[in-house]
Amino acid sequence: MAKSARFWYLVKKHKVLYLLMLPGILYYIIFKYVPMYGIIIAFQDFSIGKGILGSKFVGLKHFIEFFYVTPDSWKLIRNTIMLNVYDLLFHFPSPIILAILFHELRNKWFKGFVQSVSYMPHFLSTVVIAGILVTFLSPTTGVINHLLVKAFGMEPIMFLGLPEWFRSIYVGSEIWQKIGWGTILYLAAIAGIDPTLYEAAKMDGANRFQQIRHITLVGMLPVMIVLFVLTLGHFMETGFQKILLLYNSMNYETSDVINTFVYRRGILDADFSFATAVGLFQSVIGLILVVTANRIVRKYSETSLW
Repeated sequence: MAKSARFWYLVKKHKVLYLLMLPGILYYIIFKYVPMYGIIIAFQDFSIGKGILGSKFVGLKHFIEFFYVTPDSWKLIRNTIMLNVYDLLFHFPSPIILAILFHELRNKWFKGFVQSVSYMPHFLSTVVIAGILVTFLSPTTGVINHLLVKAFGMEPIMFLGLPEWFRSIYVGSEIWQKIGWGTILYLAAIAGIDPTLYEAAKMDGANRFQQIRHITLVGMLPVMIVLFVLTLGHFMETGFQKILLLYNSMNYETSDVINTFVYRRGILDADFSFATAVGLFQSVIGLILVVTANRIVRKYSETSLW
C-alpha cells in the first residue's frame, strides 16, 4: 500500500511531465503493442473471410517453408546480414568521427555552417535520395560516369546494374544521409564532459590525439554503447524503402533482402501468414541480439539499456 501511495503521489506531483509523455506512450501502445495480436496469423493459414479466430492453425508450417522450401531463403538472409554488417562497420562509427571533428573545430561560424550542411540530407525523403542516386549513377547521363569518362578515360559503369556495387552504394548513401543527424547525441555527450579534464590533460603534456582518446571517447562511451545495442535490435532489418527503390532484376543477387521478399509475398501475393512468419523471425533475432548485447555490456561496463 505504501508503494502504491508513493507511486500515485509521484504521478500527481509530476503530472505535467506525464502529460508530455502521454502522446508517445499512446503511439507505442496503439501502433506497436496492439498490432502484436496479429502475430497469431504466422501460425495459421490466414483467410480474410474467416478472420484470425476462424483461420486454420498450422503450427510452424510457414517457418519450415521459408527455411527448407523457399529456394532463395539463405540468399535473403545472407544479403540482409551482409548489408547490416557493412552498416555497422562503416555507418555506425561515422557520426562518432564527425562529432569529434566538429568538436575540434575552433572557428564557430565555420563549425555552425558545416553542421547545418551535414544535417540537410536527413530532411530529404527516401524517394528523393533514391532519385538522386539513380540520376547521379546513370551510365549515360550521370555525373559520376561523366567524370570517369572525361577525367580518367574510363568506360561508363552501370552501377545499379552490377550486384557487386549495390552494397557500397546503399551503405554510402546511408552514411551521407544520416551522418550529420547522427552526430547530435554524440555532440551532446561531448558537451557534458568537464572542460577541466582537457586543461589537466594539457598540463600533463597530452596532445590533441591523446585528449581525444582518453577524454572525448571515454565521455562518449555510454552513448555509443546504448546506440550500439539499439542498432543490434534492427540487425535483421534494412532500409526497405531505399532498397525497394534501387533494386532491380540485374542486382537481385545482392540487393534482395528479407524485407523486400516479405513485401512481395505479403503485399503483392497476399500471402499474409507466410509474410508474418518471416517478419516474426526477424523480430525474434533482433530481440535475442539486443538482450545478449545488453547482458554483455552490463557485465563489462556500467552502461546498459536496463
